[in-house]
Amino acid sequence: MKEHHLKALVQVAESGSIRGAARAINLSQSALTKALRELEEDVGAELLRRSYKGIEFTDAGATLLHRARLALSILDKAKAEIASLHGGRSVRLAIAVTPLIGALELPQILKEFERLQPNAELTLSEGLLTTVLPDLIEGRLDFAVAIADPGDLPYEVEFHALCTIRPAIGGRIGHPLAEASSWDDLKDAQWALNLGAGSHSGHLLEWLHQQGYQEPRNTIRCASSLLMLELMRRTDRLSVGPARLFQDPLFGYGIQCIDVSPMPPPMAIGLLTVRGLPLCGPAKQLATLFERHLAFLDRLEKQEAPSGASCPLRAAAPRI
Repeated sequence: MKEHHLKALVQVAESGSIRGAARAINLSQSALTKALRELEEDVGAELLRRSYKGIEFTDAGATLLHRARLALSILDKAKAEIASLHGGRSVRLAIAVTPLIGALELPQILKEFERLQPNAELTLSEGLLTTVLPDLIEGRLDFAVAIADPGDLPYEVEFHALCTIRPAIGGRIGHPLAEASSWDDLKDAQWALNLGAGSHSGHLLEWLHQQGYQEPRNTIRCASSLLMLELMRRTDRLSVGPARLFQDPLFGYGIQCIDVSPMPPPMAIGLLTVRGLPLCGPAKQLATLFERHLAFLDRLEKQEAPSGASCPLRAAAPRI
């Protein structure tokens, strides 16, 4: 199994056809087909089938495709790191961070990282598990800092807990339910919830079910943090999220916490990496900065954890 075999397989997946893949990597169709046949002989299984729909991957082909993407990503990272050591192109890193960390901790972390690696090229994305997990497993991310339940993660992904975050119910300032104190008070509330894997909303629904409380009925499912926040600011829809994020004077502009009790237990934010795959030098430096900053955040969370209240402060609108 050679590198050009794996590149051929991945390119077919990206292009959707043999012809398109051959054109993309500047090969003849016969040369590309030969590479794919050699790969099938090497692994001892059929990888692709032609049908009226076009090219389809077999189960074996889909399995190898995931590994091929990761293998090619690792090789590219190794080449880039070696080139950087010899004064060549800068190292490229891709990471994902949960909105809380992106808003409150990332700016300072990046300032420190830029002093360590002034030429590093960084790509950022939002740390939602629905996209983070496939991107990690297929090598498109170096690591992620996200909310997750380690028991729900695939074997390929390791989780190193960094801090715990208290959840809170949030709504617009002046919300009709602003003085609600129990779940019974919220039985007729409207909600905007992100029910993706590892989300505060999913954690809330599971906890409500376990406690025997009525689950939210009037709910808009919203996978975007920005859209969810705007619905909270501009309508009477409530949501759940990190208390500290709602309290932030910039991110939480126009939002206040609604002190409902009891609340679900804190959720863990951690470092997600591919199992058995060490981070390159610059990625390790960046991950270490996250670990240090989130250890401090964890201490603050534990010191400020209120007794019997979800959110001790209300986020007032800042003066602009």
